Amino acid sequence: MIQINTNVPSMVAGRILNKQDSLLNLSLTRLGTGLRINTGRDDPAGLIASESLRAEKVAISAALYNIGRADNVVSSAEGGLDEINKLITELEDLIDKSANEAGLSEDELAANQLQIDAVLDSIDRIANSTEFQGKKLLNGELDYTTSGVDTSNFTDVNITSAKISNGGYRSALVEVTGSAQLGTLTYSASATGSGTTTLEIQGAYGTETLTFASGTAISNVAEAVNQSSELTGVSASASGSTLTFMTTEYGSSKFVSVKALEGTFTVTGGDAGSNKDYGQDATVRVNGVTAVTDGLHARLQTSTLSVDIELSESFGTAIGSDTFYITGGGADFMISPTVSLNGLASLGVQAVSTSSLGKTSVGFLSSLGSGQTNSIASGNFATAQRIVREANTQVAELRGRLGAFQKDTLQATRNSLGVTQENISAAEANIRETDFAEETSNLTRAQILVQSAMSVLRIANTKPQSVLSLLQ
Repeated sequence: MIQINTNVPSMVAGRILNKQDSLLNLSLTRLGTGLRINTGRDDPAGLIASESLRAEKVAISAALYNIGRADNVVSSAEGGLDEINKLITELEDLIDKSANEAGLSEDELAANQLQIDAVLDSIDRIANSTEFQGKKLLNGELDYTTSGVDTSNFTDVNITSAKISNGGYRSALVEVTGSAQLGTLTYSASATGSGTTTLEIQGAYGTETLTFASGTAISNVAEAVNQSSELTGVSASASGSTLTFMTTEYGSSKFVSVKALEGTFTVTGGDAGSNKDYGQDATVRVNGVTAVTDGLHARLQTSTLSVDIELSESFGTAIGSDTFYITGGGADFMISPTVSLNGLASLGVQAVSTSSLGKTSVGFLSSLGSGQTNSIASGNFATAQRIVREANTQVAELRGRLGAFQKDTLQATRNSLGVTQENISAAEANIRETDFAEETSNLTRAQILVQSAMSVLRIANTKPQSVLSLLQ
């Protein structure tokens, strides 16, 4: 049928031309933007997936930025601790040299004390001035806050890491299931035997040789042993006709040995019937997990709670339990793309001032200052050295913990997130970006089809003119 009013072939050709023109414009848009998905109608499901991946990429980038800032904070703290370590080493040198009293004049000893005071002032200054963007790092500001700590049961509580939800707290149930014990030897007699008796008293700190006349009362023996307790780590007590030798500290690393070098002096109670007896570490559980112990010291490290606890003598030598709470504080770093408690890295940095370095059973660095208990004038050089070495160990352990946090937590997480970021970027690009090889092929096809449709439309539009030949 030949029609004039309704040119159906022209309508068909026009529709096809519009369709091909739309495809041509789509290819031009994709090639121009480099994106396969420019609007939701291009690929609704792909748009949803790619936007989700984009959000993950942003979260990972933020986590990597947070890791970088955390690393900067820890490096700043570690720099201050490095200087404090050097100053403590200088204290060790001054204490050791000052112990050579006969070889030093009063002026030299006074000069050494003056230098010790200067070192102590420097340590406090560094502890109070080391900061990052106004946040103090070594004065205890980044330490955890606790409540319910019974000082009659715990002489020291140091929280090194704890994950605490916002506004919440974490409890620590400490159970002593096995008591700590001193190494103990017993001599059963009211006096030494006939003839001269020479004893070798040996402990964890060192060895001392003591000589007693025939029939020396055991009270006098105990007094002589106690005079050397700082040198040997062994003390003694006399009661009735029993003389007891004991280690001055608890734990399996402490021991007491009493050997008669001359005369007869038999002790009992040694390990395997020997003249040597070791102490025993307390058996401690924290929140149901067995802690690593050394005498009265207990250490626990888990993913949610890490603590160092010093038990009191009364608590650590008896079976019992006590609970305290970590209520906040610490340095919290969000190093995960997902903001949650699992993605939180929390670190406690205790104060490293002279009044904090050391421990209750020995003393603190501040006691080395002029006029204090362990100053040079006091002559307590052995105690002063133990305090300095304890402080050195504490600072070194803190530096090691910060270093481990940088290497095993921050760096490891950074490496993992870097790989994840690459994979997510590749997945998002695969969904959203244009495949130029494919799209140029589509463009060429669309161009040819548009030209073809235009030619067909032109022919369809000229077809009705053939009707005029019928009217001639």
